[in-house]
Amino acid sequence: MTEALAPTATSPAADADAASMADISTDPDAGLRQLAAGTFGLPHLRDGQLAGMRALVQGRDVLAVMPTGYGKSAIYQVSALFIHGGHEDGAALDGDQPAKHPDATAADSARRGPAVVVSPLIALQEDQLDGLLEDLGGASAVAINSGRKDSEVEAAWEAAERGEAAFLFLAPEQLAKTETVERLAAMDVSLFVVDEAHCVSSWGHDFRPDYLRLGEVRAQLGSPPVAALTATASPPVRDEIQQRLRMKDPLVLVHGFDRPNIRLDVVRHLEDRDKRRAVVAQVAELKGPGLLYAATRKDTETYAAELAEHGLRAAAYHAGRKQSERDEVHEQFLDDELDVVVATTAFGMGIDKPNVRFVIHADIPESLDAYYQEIGRSGRDGQPASAVLHYRPEDLGLRKFFGTHKPDEESLLAVLTALQAADGPVTQKSLAEQTGIPTRRLTGLLNELQETRSVKALKRGIRLDTDAKLPKVVEHAVELAEARQRVDRSRIEMARGYAETDACRRQFLLGYFGEDLPEPCGNCDNCADGSAYEEDYDDGAAAAAGGESFPLQASVVHKEWGAGIIMRHEEDVITVLFEQEGYKTLSRQAVTEGKLLTLAE
Repeated sequence: MTEALAPTATSPAADADAASMADISTDPDAGLRQLAAGTFGLPHLRDGQLAGMRALVQGRDVLAVMPTGYGKSAIYQVSALFIHGGHEDGAALDGDQPAKHPDATAADSARRGPAVVVSPLIALQEDQLDGLLEDLGGASAVAINSGRKDSEVEAAWEAAERGEAAFLFLAPEQLAKTETVERLAAMDVSLFVVDEAHCVSSWGHDFRPDYLRLGEVRAQLGSPPVAALTATASPPVRDEIQQRLRMKDPLVLVHGFDRPNIRLDVVRHLEDRDKRRAVVAQVAELKGPGLLYAATRKDTETYAAELAEHGLRAAAYHAGRKQSERDEVHEQFLDDELDVVVATTAFGMGIDKPNVRFVIHADIPESLDAYYQEIGRSGRDGQPASAVLHYRPEDLGLRKFFGTHKPDEESLLAVLTALQAADGPVTQKSLAEQTGIPTRRLTGLLNELQETRSVKALKRGIRLDTDAKLPKVVEHAVELAEARQRVDRSRIEMARGYAETDACRRQFLLGYFGEDLPEPCGNCDNCADGSAYEEDYDDGAAAAAGGESFPLQASVVHKEWGAGIIMRHEEDVITVLFEQEGYKTLSRQAVTEGKLLTLAE
């Protein structure tokens, strides 16, 4: 297994060295291009891929927001192999030093350790691992997870420590172990890759507490360049990803948001039973394979049973099923042995199945971030696909219930008291033992306290500012949590807005992510019935009433709600994303006559 990256004529290391020896005087990116084409079979790189690769090998952080199938993984894979093969930057071949990351040390220029890839699902790790081994062979990529035997895990560690493995895949919960982080720290990690990076944001869907420690872990590994990858992230989620992972001046790449081949439809209902009948009837008529998302585990089982009665090969997927059962559903779906999977949001992350023909939602999602991610699993082959939301206004109450989280003041105070009594920094493990709070719950509490900036995560542990007043810190943490709840509620309201708008749905959806579509798309229900063309859509270039212009993405200040960004113009309203209040739709007339907004300087 030692031959994987040995410098032979056909090894990945040799490919990387040969790539680096390209004529950089005419094309400074020639080495990366050659490696992408020769080793990974990517002769034509898409917008953003090369820029991301270049930034990483120069030591700069990268946040890539691109749909699955666009090629996010290639950004870190080519970069990591380029570094592992012996050169951090083509310019270094001429004696110049590559650009340094802001947190880089002198030793960074000699990094040759593996790229650590944090991935939330074992199935997703295995898919990427198989692809890399097919391209590179040997022990060039290894994984450490709970699905592997102890002997396999140790063999993976040894391959990484000997320098054979250029890629080391880990689940985030693995990084909660002190011994794991210490072992990684001794390897001189070259890149720190966070896949499905929206999981790091509690403003995003699929939020996972284990992701909250990744910024701290990265610091313990010497702050290697980080590549954060996600298929969807609205502006507040992008900001939080950068904050949580401690990214410094990252290159932010946002590409491929518009998926014009996916038709967008909303079907409105008054009665729940009518909606359920309509969902089953529609899925039964559609040509699959496809996905049906439901809000509860019980509903996934009910819908799957009803669809089976209609002769469909249907299976339910949710977190309450055994791992072996979920894995079986996953594999059956990928192998076209199922017509439809009925799932909660637990299913679909990282699924790269090109021929999904429809994604139906039986219930409104908690946010448009989640909705965009889920419908984006259809039509990846570029062929026509359908995304249909079955909407009943009363269902919003369920989403608001799911989104409610009251700060636990008593537990916050217990953690602060333990920190105050400590003589110096305290490890999270020690805090859990002292307070009796489970580790996962403690991670969330520490996250809330760190937002107050009175509690800091250092390399040696967690520390409380010496002059901190405990009741004030708790009060501040509660205020911040309540602000987050206001943002969450506003995101639910934006989902309602999408379901109820008579304008072009694609314009609405892209506007939520800060993207402009000047004309109606012609491929949604509102465009089909003509209502989208009756709306007076303003692309942001026109001046607002009274002569004051608020272009898209302009920074503004509201008298009461503070700083915000102009996200969308529609008819006589302006949608603004406020840092502390979330999304607000304001009457253009009220804005101008009442001078509610001013352009930030």
